[in-house]
Amino acid sequence: MAASNLRRKAGNLALILMVMVTSFWAFWGAAEFYYEAWGLPFPEPLFYLIPFVITLSLTLAAMKWPRLGGWVIIILGAAFTFFVMAPRITSDRLTLQAFLSWFPLTFLLLALGWLFIWGGPTAFQSAPEANELPFWRRHWQRVLALGLPVLIILGISARMLPFVLARHDDGERGARLISGSGLALVWAPAGPGWNWKQPWGGYPSWNALAWYGMAPVGLKTGDQLPDGYASQNDMDRTGLCRYLDSSGLNLMSEPQNVWRMPSTAEIVAALSYRGDNAGCSWTGDLGIAACTHTPDKETPLWAPDQSPIYMWSGEQYDNVEAYYVSYNGRVQAQPKSWGNPRHGYRCVREAEAG
Repeated sequence: MAASNLRRKAGNLALILMVMVTSFWAFWGAAEFYYEAWGLPFPEPLFYLIPFVITLSLTLAAMKWPRLGGWVIIILGAAFTFFVMAPRITSDRLTLQAFLSWFPLTFLLLALGWLFIWGGPTAFQSAPEANELPFWRRHWQRVLALGLPVLIILGISARMLPFVLARHDDGERGARLISGSGLALVWAPAGPGWNWKQPWGGYPSWNALAWYGMAPVGLKTGDQLPDGYASQNDMDRTGLCRYLDSSGLNLMSEPQNVWRMPSTAEIVAALSYRGDNAGCSWTGDLGIAACTHTPDKETPLWAPDQSPIYMWSGEQYDNVEAYYVSYNGRVQAQPKSWGNPRHGYRCVREAEAG
């Protein structure tokens, strides 16, 4: 009897911890759905909910078939642990902080799988007297497993959906004069100077933008790119923006030196909220910029119907990374080789006097 009770407690502990893992992925998936995925063509936004669907399915499966579900959790947990930890170990980036932050989603899964296996079916079988209890008491395990993550998704949706639906979009995608925080610059129109989407579905990396003018002139990808990382001097001399004609619509074979990549401070100063400048300024540090209003993904700087939510700065952070700015005013750095459907760019030129 004591052993049976201990197994039941082990199974319930596994369930509660697994619900916590599922709830994390529910929170992450819903938050990213409205932050990073909003604007991507359907069904791509749904991809951000895949970790939640997987962990929820594993939880429900482990409750019905504890031993089989436990082994599946161990196998998938081991694969995910290797995926997360191996690159950090091989690159000497596995710090104590990184280990502890990833532990609940990696090594903990291995322990959870074992608890489900050891607890067995006993942990999820109702006693005969439970039939007289209210529904939620009789099925509290399933109510918890399904209800908490769903409530998290609904709560985030209630907060974020009205926000993203209220974004300002005037529909203009031409060159724009944007003033703010003492700066006034003309930002390039849609075309090669603004989020030039590539056949593979993403946008050029900082390296590709900086090495555009390197012989042979043109946007380079894959094996065409030199080894290593572009320098600040490369961006300033052979950057793609330098080859735009005065209209900003065509790339030339020789530098025109009309357009350039914006600085980090210039991007931050151009951020807006509900059609007005957000009053942001950059202190020079990574993190959230100081703003009068929290900016959003809106015109005139952003295209709300396009996927980029980050904009490359023309400034390098160090020899390996370059600055980028998110639409909500966060300044971060990323490897210069990075390029994906969320990282865009936009060239600028000085405003004409008068």
